Amino acid sequence: MIFLCYVCGRINIWDFMDGFWDEVLRFLEDAGIGYRTDGAGGGRPSILCRHLRSGDMVRVVPADILATNREEALEQQRDLAAAVNIFSICDGAYPLIISRDRWERRKNMMQERILAHLGSYIQIYARNCEVRRIDKPLAAAFLANTHSYGDAACRYRYGLFLSRHTGHCRGEEAAETVAPGTLVAVAEFSGARRWDKGGKIISSYEWTRYACLPKMRISGAMGKMLEYFISEVHPDDIMSYADLEWSEGAVYEKLGFVPEGMKEPVEFVVNPSTWERRADSGNPDNGYLRFINLGSRKYRLKLTEYQI
Repeated sequence: MIFLCYVCGRINIWDFMDGFWDEVLRFLEDAGIGYRTDGAGGGRPSILCRHLRSGDMVRVVPADILATNREEALEQQRDLAAAVNIFSICDGAYPLIISRDRWERRKNMMQERILAHLGSYIQIYARNCEVRRIDKPLAAAFLANTHSYGDAACRYRYGLFLSRHTGHCRGEEAAETVAPGTLVAVAEFSGARRWDKGGKIISSYEWTRYACLPKMRISGAMGKMLEYFISEVHPDDIMSYADLEWSEGAVYEKLGFVPEGMKEPVEFVVNPSTWERRADSGNPDNGYLRFINLGSRKYRLKLTEYQI
C-alpha cells in the first residue's frame, strides 16, 4: 500500500502506516466493510468506508500519536484540524477520528463504535426504555467501558434501561439478544452553580457525561434523559461540551442547545507502553509521547430567560 507522504515538523507523520493504519484496515476487512483509501485532506490519508445500510461513503481518519515534544505535537494537531475541516466541507459530514491511544487501550469499544458508525448496530428506541436514577458504582462501571474519559464528578446520575422489544425497524434479531432490564445508556449532570444574572439568581448545571453501549443506536435516548433531568431538577440552564475528537456537536443543536464558543485544545502526554493518556503537567517525561486534541465546542440550553 503506497501513499503520498509529507513531512510535518521533523517527523514523517505517515510512518505509522505499516502498523496502526494496517491494523485498522485489517479490522475493516475482517468485518466485511467495503472501503477505499483517500487523501483529500490536504494530502492526509483517510479511509472512505461504505455504510452497510445506506451505501453512502463514511470517512474514517486514523490519527497516530508520534510527537516527542510540544512543537511536534502542535504541528500534528494543526495538520489534523486542517484535514478535519477539509473533510467536513468536502463530505458534508464530520469524520470519525480514531486516535492511536484509544484504539490501543479500548480496542473492543473503538471497534464496536466504528461498526455502529458504519451501520452495524442494534437499533433501539428510547420510547421502549425507562430512565431511573442510579448510584455511582453502577454509573462508573458502565462509563469505564463505554466513555473515553470514564466516570466524572457529578451530582446526578441516570440510567436508561431497556423495558421491552417493540417497534425495532432494523436489527430485530440482534435486539432480541439484549434482555429487558439491561442498562443501555448513562447520563451524568453536575450540581448547581448559581449566578446573579441581571438581578435574577440562575441555577446552571453541566451535562458532564453521556454514553450508550457502543454496539447500539438508541433513537431519542439523549432527549429522553435530558427531559427527565429537567423535570426532576428544574434547571435554569444546562451547558455541555462537544469533544471535537469525537463529534462536532450537531446532536446538541437538535436538542435545542446553542453554540457558545470554544474550549481550547488540551495537551496530553501518552505512555507508549500502556497508551495511557493524561493531561500534560508541564514536566518533561522521558520516553513519553505528546498529543494535543482538537478542543471542544461549548453549548448551552437556556430554560429561563435572563440577561448574560
